[in-house]
Amino acid sequence: MQRRTQHTLLLAATTLLAWSAPALGQAFGPAQLSPQTKECLECHKKRDQGLYQQWGASKHFGANVGCYECHGTPSDEPDAFVHEGYSISVLVTPKDCGRCHTKEAEQFTASHHAKAGRILGSLDNVLAEVVEGNRGMITPGFPDGVAASAVNGCWQCHGSEIKVIGNGKLDPATYPNSGIGRINPDGSEGACNACHVRHEFGIAQARHPDTCGKCHMGPDHPQIEIYNESKHGIAFRSNIDEMNMESSKWIVGEDYWAAPTCATCHMSATKTQAVTHDVGMRISWNNRPPISIRPEVSDAKLGLPGKDVPWQVRRANMQDVCLNCHEQQWVDNFYIQYDSLIEMYHEKFAEPGLALYKLAKPLMKPVAFGNKIDFIWFEIWHHEGRRLRHGVSMMGPDYTHWHGTYEVAKHFYTEYIPELEELAEKHLHSENLETQAAAQALRDKLDEVLNDENHRWYLGKMDPEEAAKRDKARKEFKARYEK
Repeated sequence: MQRRTQHTLLLAATTLLAWSAPALGQAFGPAQLSPQTKECLECHKKRDQGLYQQWGASKHFGANVGCYECHGTPSDEPDAFVHEGYSISVLVTPKDCGRCHTKEAEQFTASHHAKAGRILGSLDNVLAEVVEGNRGMITPGFPDGVAASAVNGCWQCHGSEIKVIGNGKLDPATYPNSGIGRINPDGSEGACNACHVRHEFGIAQARHPDTCGKCHMGPDHPQIEIYNESKHGIAFRSNIDEMNMESSKWIVGEDYWAAPTCATCHMSATKTQAVTHDVGMRISWNNRPPISIRPEVSDAKLGLPGKDVPWQVRRANMQDVCLNCHEQQWVDNFYIQYDSLIEMYHEKFAEPGLALYKLAKPLMKPVAFGNKIDFIWFEIWHHEGRRLRHGVSMMGPDYTHWHGTYEVAKHFYTEYIPELEELAEKHLHSENLETQAAAQALRDKLDEVLNDENHRWYLGKMDPEEAAKRDKARKEFKARYEK
């Protein structure tokens, strides 16, 4: 009973500190380590030496914030359990961190990062759970089974829905998990330790591009590969010793100027902007869907406060970062190049491709990924289309072209169009009049798309003037390099 009273008093004190934080910009720590934390350390510094040393190197240690201040929890929390007489939780959630880091938790909670766990009902997760996996992983939280492919793949970046199976024990299908959109038992979304790796929570590590690269990599969102290819990434690796990564005050153009990291552009302070934990406040396109949308549109779909922040404001925020190293013409012209490629992708491939896919649906098996066309179209927009859009947004020309526009065009013309033509032809003479009509509608749309000026070259109908220019350029190239 005495320990529960101590716990209540400590949480009340911590809450008071959090309430005072906004006036000071940051909460301050206790005058000394709490008796509860000292008692924790008597055991854990022997049993968990690595964690103890990490915590000892942290700013938490210097502020007398220890085990109990983070892991202590009210006994009515869903994942609370009694350990050595204290009510604690294994999980430390954004709600817990927000007791001291109020502003950061609020910004993070309002971001797309915190909502990443909502992928669990998406097309991507259907792939992982159904197409790639089965229900072979049986756990207390999933007595009917769950797909190990999703547990060990999608969920580890996007976050699992943590299930408590009794006495503070967490279901093994959902934990360990530090996915950035983890759905926690206390109702909060997210995991701060996705970026601020426990138990040091070092700012230099959180600012390093490799931290973002744990999830932002691979065939559908290769941001770390694009960054490494770009001049920004080359400059970072060449000048890492000049980056001043450990500085508490880390203002671009003031504390460092050799190179930007992911954090520089999307989160960190400039001379006119404070640090933000909402990574969407500086992007002007959301390049996740088949057709890119403005970020306030996607924020509105998730019910986020960013719905009221137009893309023009966000672009100005990013340009403020750019102008610390580049002059205005450079920045303006970069965005003209960026927007032009997004618009070209939309007009030439995404919009007609999506329209054709919708017309093909009545002629296909009504099962997601039950048709070859499902995979072809998915990879065109989800993999190659995203790569070209991410590539141009971060100045990675190889990902923009060879991994992007080339792959989109190759699969559009050599796989997607032929499959659609075959599908339409197969059903044009169906005895079912509705099927016949659907096939004719698809055939008509194919004719319309392929005769458009973007695609008529494919039919051998290139404009004669354009063809002459192409032929002249080819002959000049051949004459130059054949010698």
